[in-house]
Amino acid sequence: MKRYVFVSISLFITCTVSSCSDDEPAVDTPPGAPPVETNPPNTNYSPAFPGQTRANGVQTSAPYEESVITDALNAPWGITTLPDGRFLITEKAGNMRIVTIDGEVGNPITGIPPVNADNQGGLLGLCIDPQFSSNRTVYWVFSENVSGGTVTAVAKGRLSESEANIEGATVIYRAIPAANSNAHYGGRILFDQTGNLLVSTGDRSGMATRPLAQSLTDALGKIVRITVNGQPAPGNPSFAEAGALPELYSIGHRNPQGLALHPVTGDLWLSEHGPRGGDEVNRVQAGANYGWPVITYGIEYGGQVIGEGIQQQEGMEQPVYYWDPVVSPSGMTFYRGSRVPEWENNLFIGALSGQHIVRLVIEDNRVTGEERLLSTENQRFRDIAQADDGALYAITDQGRLYRLDRR
Repeated sequence: MKRYVFVSISLFITCTVSSCSDDEPAVDTPPGAPPVETNPPNTNYSPAFPGQTRANGVQTSAPYEESVITDALNAPWGITTLPDGRFLITEKAGNMRIVTIDGEVGNPITGIPPVNADNQGGLLGLCIDPQFSSNRTVYWVFSENVSGGTVTAVAKGRLSESEANIEGATVIYRAIPAANSNAHYGGRILFDQTGNLLVSTGDRSGMATRPLAQSLTDALGKIVRITVNGQPAPGNPSFAEAGALPELYSIGHRNPQGLALHPVTGDLWLSEHGPRGGDEVNRVQAGANYGWPVITYGIEYGGQVIGEGIQQQEGMEQPVYYWDPVVSPSGMTFYRGSRVPEWENNLFIGALSGQHIVRLVIEDNRVTGEERLLSTENQRFRDIAQADDGALYAITDQGRLYRLDRR
């Protein structure tokens, strides 16, 4: 019996037919189906192993639908769910808002420290405390003006009972050194399974700061692991270099804007922007070096090779997956549950320049299939989260909040 995918796009829950309809059957893609990427790559670099790029294309066969919950947000950047099912969302300009499941957008929450919203800066990723129901604590990342330029900063505060303001906002961590740049902040934050915070920082883009992604005495181009008070977390890896920052968890990242924990293994996964080509998905191991800018599958925007133009070096980790040309991966989440059975444990990533949601099928820590969802919407997908109702919710730079769920 044939199965059909019914995809609907709705504004404020008013549905109209979109990319699929009743007469468009969606059939499971056979093994060996062509990759979803059809544009030529920027380089002729060879992947380190089969399936590291341009994995077989797959297509969701179960019926599901896509809906626009609201389009009234202003450049949202991060999304997380509250215990009652509503969403807490950051907006790049410096606002934080609560949005209901029906798309009602609340007023800006006051009490948040000023942000530098130039270029790639602003109010970035956020998460809530595991004990939020009792302590109402929110954590967020932002670009902060300091002496010498700007930094990727982490702050926390208490959401008031009235939900109108953040009380006692305090900056708990700054990724040093400051840079005279308004790009590559990284900016994602989440709790690990031990109750500590994992934060992504970027290399700050400049040629002078780029090499600091390899420096153990600087916090740029890193994943840092800190306590809820901003101190180095117990159990962090030990690096051999004298003066290594104790908050470092992994090094060698360019501009990591996606963090997620695998729902089965608990492993930390990361997405990061490459240059021209070389966007990456990495499985992050404590103490590991992910290579930037020594190894990369990308090139400079002007076409020149980066460094020695190498893609592999002993002591540096290979990405699980990379794209060339880029899709500009940002926020991401693993799908949990069986509402759409074939999505279980798949990785979903918001793509900015790609203007779609990436779905990656992962088996034994290798990507075995790739699908592009909402690719006809012409939206830059900034972040994606799964709510307690089992549905996926994605925000876009253009101000939309989408819902993806079984039909």
